Amino acid sequence: MKNTLFVTVLLLGIFVAHAQDNDRVFNPWKVDLSLGGAIPQGQGAKGGVLFALEPKYAVVDQFWVGLRLETAVMARSFVYSDGSSSSTSVSASGSYLATGDFYFTTTNFRPFIGGGFGLFRLASASVDENSGSSSDIASATKFGGMVRAGFEVGHFRMGAEYNLIGNTTQQTYDYATGNNQSTTFKNSYLGIKLGFVFGGRRL
Repeated sequence: MKNTLFVTVLLLGIFVAHAQDNDRVFNPWKVDLSLGGAIPQGQGAKGGVLFALEPKYAVVDQFWVGLRLETAVMARSFVYSDGSSSSTSVSASGSYLATGDFYFTTTNFRPFIGGGFGLFRLASASVDENSGSSSDIASATKFGGMVRAGFEVGHFRMGAEYNLIGNTTQQTYDYATGNNQSTTFKNSYLGIKLGFVFGGRRL
């Protein structure tokens, strides 16, 4: 009796696994390649460009996990303790995030929402020459997160991502007053992306 029950359960498991495999709609592997604009936060910041590469795997057809590798080139904003603000020189920063996306459909038009978390490598940069400060912002690595939304049509992808990164605070020297003052550099930025999807097509 026990052997019969075991064989029955085993055969049922094999049948369910086979049925799920046959129901798969999409190739479970794909790579997103995107270009776009990087819009840093804060007064005085200057927008730039970004490039991202993101391999992904479909846990199920509507939920994909991946690893986002991104470089963003921009001039970040900084604010002095007296409330004045300006921007740093243009520099490139990188990020390495574990991501997840949920797709609302399995049709050719696929709107999605998603997010991620990981490390942001912030490049060193010098402050604006007109700021009166002699100090530079040092490079740093910070843990941060990202939320996004967008859509895919066939192999075309468009989306918006907000990268949430903690501010950097350090002391700078002001030639105008001859005093040190606290300076806060804003690191968060918005990314607007256009890209292509390689793989992930229907089987």
